[in-house]
Amino acid sequence: MNMPASVRYTLSGISWPVYVLLYTPLALVAYYSLTPHAASEWHGYQVLFADTNVFAAVRRSLVLALGSAFTSTVLGTLLGYGLHRFRNRHATGWLSHGPSLIIYTPIIMPSIVFGIAELIFFNLVHNATGLLAAGLQTMIIAHITFQVPYVALTVVARLAGLDPNLFDAANDLYADAVKSFLHLTLPVVRPAIIGGFLLGITLSIDDFTISFFTAGPGSVTLPIYIYSAIARKGVTPEINAIGTLVIVTVIVLALAHFFITRHRDRAGQFSTRREAT
Repeated sequence: MNMPASVRYTLSGISWPVYVLLYTPLALVAYYSLTPHAASEWHGYQVLFADTNVFAAVRRSLVLALGSAFTSTVLGTLLGYGLHRFRNRHATGWLSHGPSLIIYTPIIMPSIVFGIAELIFFNLVHNATGLLAAGLQTMIIAHITFQVPYVALTVVARLAGLDPNLFDAANDLYADAVKSFLHLTLPVVRPAIIGGFLLGITLSIDDFTISFFTAGPGSVTLPIYIYSAIARKGVTPEINAIGTLVIVTVIVLALAHFFITRHRDRAGQFSTRREAT
């Protein structure tokens, strides 16, 4: 059914102002990144590429993101599988909502509260044992703790659409728990695992609050570096250049995902048509 012209015009009138609000700030960041620095004739990219501290912060952010995302993906997958597979289907009342509370509570917890709690915990452990001094290791542990629920949530959501009788069928075919997990569960939840891993990387790179409370003197990540630079010198062309590079990276990854997905869908449709003929 064709959409009436009045509805199309109304939706367009609502959509375009939203697009302007979304993308105008990003365009301004890119524009001001090319503005010469006030103290010299260098624009933001020249200052950026001459600053070794930025590359050190980027390297720490990548180590933090990849390390925490990998570990949280493994733990979150196991947690999500356990919460779904071994839940009590006959539980009533608050017991039936226990798995949801385990997953959702860390997600809805304010980041500043979570960061302060992690700071207190690490200080307590360090004062008692001398371990877990503030630094990259404490940041990785803190990031794992808030990423695991997100991965578990995606895995549970994926398993929710799985027929429980499949596990009984696997048992009837003499598959033990390990074989059932490897050959039944993992293939089903593979998209959720990949999505959880990518989500963990995004959350880690984007996080500032928890990183700020758990960082040490030599563990400055990119968000902390940007905050410190703005606090000292304001928004400079160098900061705009960093923001522009992040924007370009995100756009390139989104386009790559779009074309890969479209190519895969077209290949699947072509294969289906060839089998039909």
